[in-house]
Amino acid sequence: MADPISDLILRVALRDRSAFSALYEATSAKLFGICLRVLKDRAEAEEALQEAYVKVWNNASRFSITANSPISWLAAIARNNAIDRLRARRPETVELDEEMGGADETPDPERLVMSRETGARISACLDELEANRADAVRGAYLDGYSYQELAEQFSVPLNTMRTWLRRSLMSLRKCLET
Repeated sequence: MADPISDLILRVALRDRSAFSALYEATSAKLFGICLRVLKDRAEAEEALQEAYVKVWNNASRFSITANSPISWLAAIARNNAIDRLRARRPETVELDEEMGGADETPDPERLVMSRETGARISACLDELEANRADAVRGAYLDGYSYQELAEQFSVPLNTMRTWLRRSLMSLRKCLET
């Protein structure tokens, strides 16, 4: 027996508006949660959700029952859309005081030394990880790549990438605590 969400997506691919409405009813709360978690702004998350469903409507024919879990497929669309919005945000405007040379915010020598030491410790701990795991951590947390992008880059399943990152962060925490 086929999954009801899969059936709805297949009917949406045939431009069935009632199926689209039912799909929205069945999945919008979960997808909104994903958008809200990424964007941390309710209004922007609502806009991202709307855009995600437009993408679902336009790309439902690309859904493959054998290759994708329907919820994973929908969640990836919502998450990637929210991440795209996050990346597209304009940098915050510069305050006039900063532009006019307000207070000197250069760290004092003690903070510079501490910052360098912390950076060196993190770097040393990253070096203790397997090279591909360390590269994945840098990609996710320094370069802003999504889990899906990293999974594709390293040619591993999405859940494997999540496991790599979770275990790597646990190893880093343990290393930094010693």
